Amino acid sequence: MKPVRTLAEALRAGTVVLDGGLSNQLEAQGCDLSDALWSARLLADGPEQIEAAHVAYVRAGARVLITSSYQATFEGFARRGAGRAAAGLMARSVELARAAADRAGEEVWVAASVGPYGAMLADGSEYRGRYGLSVRELEAFHRPRIEALAAAAPDVLALETVPDVTEAEALLRAAEGCGVPVWLSYTVEGGRTRAGQDLAEAFAVAAGNDQVVAVGVNCCDPAGAGGAVELAVAVTGGPVVVYPNSGERWDARARGWRGDPALDPAAATAWAASGARLVGGCCRVGPATITALAAALSGDTGDTGHAGHARGTGGTGDTGHPGDGGGFPGSGGRPL
Repeated sequence: MKPVRTLAEALRAGTVVLDGGLSNQLEAQGCDLSDALWSARLLADGPEQIEAAHVAYVRAGARVLITSSYQATFEGFARRGAGRAAAGLMARSVELARAAADRAGEEVWVAASVGPYGAMLADGSEYRGRYGLSVRELEAFHRPRIEALAAAAPDVLALETVPDVTEAEALLRAAEGCGVPVWLSYTVEGGRTRAGQDLAEAFAVAAGNDQVVAVGVNCCDPAGAGGAVELAVAVTGGPVVVYPNSGERWDARARGWRGDPALDPAAATAWAASGARLVGGCCRVGPATITALAAALSGDTGDTGHAGHARGTGGTGDTGHPGDGGGFPGSGGRPL
């Protein structure tokens, strides 16, 4: 169903549920993501799989679908000999999410994912930031893909998994004048950006920017999400977006996950009470967890799902995907 409200209008009315890690569901569907383009490869080779994964999240209760463009860049597609098709493939990522959204009986918004520069490098550097590039250089990298995604008319651009303030500034500059609102979401650790910067200063970059509908964090330990939400509200005074990982950690040397899931769906109610208006999951968070988050936010503690929506998703999607990155799962941060 096409939204009758803008996402900003919906956020003023209450909390909206995001989806989870797209690669989790794609792997549950049997997709091989061991490629430098990660799930972006499926834009050309298996678009029906991407749409099916989006549908699984709609059925789970998600009301915002994040596209499979996290790792979609002109440079990445060019390395695979698909440079001329890059803009069309990026547009397809929006079209696939929109097609899944149109199947819903409620409003579902489409967020076009704009991942960090480090995701294109496919070496885990989005978890370090400080690439040695200036704001102007990073802006020049991001602007063409932002323009391509904006032309496909998503409801919002998700400037996500941002590791440092320099890249946040570049992304906001690159999005100026594109005609699409944005949210800005940092990846954080220990109460600071992944590059080690003060988080309050990082959030302040977006304060007062009318194009920004929400500021917050993603691809982080759920234990630190609550504090980040409170800080983002204090700094910006606006809606906050939060979608942490499951809490498990990727062991690059052993090529496996360590620890147990630590994302408690009940925590979502505390985040919402603190000012979170977009709540979902990132790495290792699949449809089953999104259903539980949606139920917690709706006040439904039973097992019938979110506001009566079907729980069946054709697979939980909570299995994750180690991928082929350097220091973290996949070849880039968010499992898209």
